[in-house]
Amino acid sequence: MTELTRTLVREAVQGLGRIALLAVEVVRSLNLSRPPVREVSYHLFFIGVKSLSVVLITGAFTGMVLCAQTYFQFHKVRMDTATLAVVSVSLCAELGPVLSGLMVAGRVGASMAAELGTMKVTEQLDALRALATHPVDYLVVPRMLATVLAMPLLTALSIALGIAAAYAVGVWLLGLDPVYSWHNMLRYTSPGHVLQGLLKSVVFGFLVALIGCYKGMYCREGAEGVGRATTEAVVYSSIAILIANFFLTMMLSTLLG
Repeated sequence: MTELTRTLVREAVQGLGRIALLAVEVVRSLNLSRPPVREVSYHLFFIGVKSLSVVLITGAFTGMVLCAQTYFQFHKVRMDTATLAVVSVSLCAELGPVLSGLMVAGRVGASMAAELGTMKVTEQLDALRALATHPVDYLVVPRMLATVLAMPLLTALSIALGIAAAYAVGVWLLGLDPVYSWHNMLRYTSPGHVLQGLLKSVVFGFLVALIGCYKGMYCREGAEGVGRATTEAVVYSSIAILIANFFLTMMLSTLLG
């Protein structure tokens, strides 16, 4: 093993250790103290309300294109009325939480990394410590709590709008029978699919906030360090969502059926 490889492995292991310690510190802070309500409310507005437009647009057009592609394939084997059922299950269990998580990671994860990175570079984190205020309690916990609370709500709205848009495209543009399509969708979409998507969104929100805050608090000095931390926060959050989605699908599909 070369020196470069050993260095990369050591840095990767150290990074995993630091992010795990940060997660433990956040959980401990939630158990020992009450997070500031004003900060949580502000970040809930910033993460939830201001991310609503991009999440809803993503959900709507994903449902529309998924409906069209599914119909084109199912029409060949005369299974047109099963189109909405496939769209509904796909949006509830997979595409809804994953795409919402990726959109929030691109918008919110980058913002968290940039804000905390700038505070670290300008020594504001050290100033908080000098004032006997723990940065994790004051900065990380409200952001993480707001993200975890906002993600299921955003995902639910994205799924609902995606199904509505798919129904509109299927019935009005593709000529699907509205009664049979709706009946099949309700028949094959179980509460387990919806619960699976919402549980995934909670985990994805935790990962986005954790990685974004970690990259910001441990960024390198200077403007270049802040820019690199912002980019890495988005990339690593997206990769973490895709990897976690596989394991969550295998686990939740077994538990929820």
